[in-house]
Amino acid sequence: MSMDPRTPVIVGVGQKTVHWNPATGDAAPSPQSLRAEAAQLALADSGAGAALGGIIDRVVAVRTMLDSVPGAPQPFGRCANPPGTVVADLGLAPRDCIHSNVGGDQPQALVNESAEAIHAGEVRAVLLTGSEATAAMKAALKAGQALDWSHSAGDVQDDRGLGASLLSPYDVANGLGAPTQTYPAFEQALRVRWGNSPAQHRALMSQLWSGFSSVAAANPHAQFPVERDVEFLSTPSRENYPVADPYLKWDVAQDAVNQGAAVVLTSVGEADRLGISPDKRVFLHGHGHVKDKVPSERPDLSRSLATELVLRQALATSGMADASRIGLYDLYSCFPVAVLLAAEALGLDWQRGSNLPGRAAALTLTGGLPFFGGAGNNYSMHGIAEMVSRLRGAPGTYGLVLANGGFLSKEAAGVYSTEAPAQWQPVSNGAIQAECDAQQGPRLLSESATATIESWSVTWAKGEPQRGYVFARTDDGARILARTRKDEAGKLHALADPEAVGKRVSIVHEDGVNLIAF
Repeated sequence: MSMDPRTPVIVGVGQKTVHWNPATGDAAPSPQSLRAEAAQLALADSGAGAALGGIIDRVVAVRTMLDSVPGAPQPFGRCANPPGTVVADLGLAPRDCIHSNVGGDQPQALVNESAEAIHAGEVRAVLLTGSEATAAMKAALKAGQALDWSHSAGDVQDDRGLGASLLSPYDVANGLGAPTQTYPAFEQALRVRWGNSPAQHRALMSQLWSGFSSVAAANPHAQFPVERDVEFLSTPSRENYPVADPYLKWDVAQDAVNQGAAVVLTSVGEADRLGISPDKRVFLHGHGHVKDKVPSERPDLSRSLATELVLRQALATSGMADASRIGLYDLYSCFPVAVLLAAEALGLDWQRGSNLPGRAAALTLTGGLPFFGGAGNNYSMHGIAEMVSRLRGAPGTYGLVLANGGFLSKEAAGVYSTEAPAQWQPVSNGAIQAECDAQQGPRLLSESATATIESWSVTWAKGEPQRGYVFARTDDGARILARTRKDEAGKLHALADPEAVGKRVSIVHEDGVNLIAF
């Protein structure tokens, strides 16, 4: 049976990483230069360059981190229209220009959306591109060098904005904010569910990350291509200082990168018409996208129902009962817990390698956000680009990409192969979204109480405790989120030695905030 010409297919990918030093006198990369160069590389990668560019009906730019935070300083100005400027710089003439929503889920979610639009005949080809130049910004500021990032052209037809908040007012008032103030709670809860002591979990995280760093060390696109051993990763030091219990510096996504990545999709019919080689074609099989509740409203901090559901759907819609046919993975890796939960959901025994050749290193194609580089919302575009390149070299293999946005808040997954699906079909996320929405979270308290700690963290700066918070449960099962007063984070850290979870804590409610009483 001949293939449906409407079947969507990835035909081009591009990545660009720049190690820029202001002292060299070389021109600094900008978010726009990296977006445009990655897009050019993706078009050229297809083998149909200009001809493929001529049929692109939609260009999507993934939102940078500076454009994702209201009021964030823009010391060198900003491109007011990232997708339109890519269009102008590359001489394209699409019908649609889209500036994406916020979240690391976006690259995979946009591939899913683009594939469905191509299959429906809404567009002939789609260019997805994104970048970060945070390293250049920091280096230029430190060197006292002025840059100009204000280059902009065209009109944005669809600016999707920031989207709904991924934290509730209750979360923020009582201590949650940045990822390093939220993911530690998930990590601590997972550690306790697995029965690990703090030292045992530290060793496990370091074992995982050492494997990831070995992949980054061999990746020419990695921003930090240094292999780190377990001893270095598990030991606090000047180079690996505390960030937020239980995390040290190299446990956390590193945002000081100059990286861009792009993906081009079209239909099989258009690829045939343009003469794009079958060797270039990689197909999206199953996929999914789902949004979870805010952290305080999730019934179990040690699990991610969104991760479990999206992986289950991506496999099922690929015709797979489990992950046994998947040969390549790129699991989102902003913090260890994100990888650990995904591996658990997939049934991957990465420590012993009994069903995962290569062990920890087999869970990433790039080296992960701490070592390859945390290219903001666009990281998984690199994961997808790397997946396409690897699958081309291993025809018939299946690969899975998991992308994560927010605080395990938005999950997108895709299964890929050079093997074409028998009959490509769009996928509805309605059932898994309804299941996620139906979670029954605990009753939340804003009142004085005595409770038992279920998770906690203390953030650090320059070797000193800065802020602390606890999730705790009252005897009747209600949850109360509380934070330390100013200058009292050290008391929470002392209380946590050797274990905070399970200890009783007194909480007082003052001026709309739950505060830990020592």
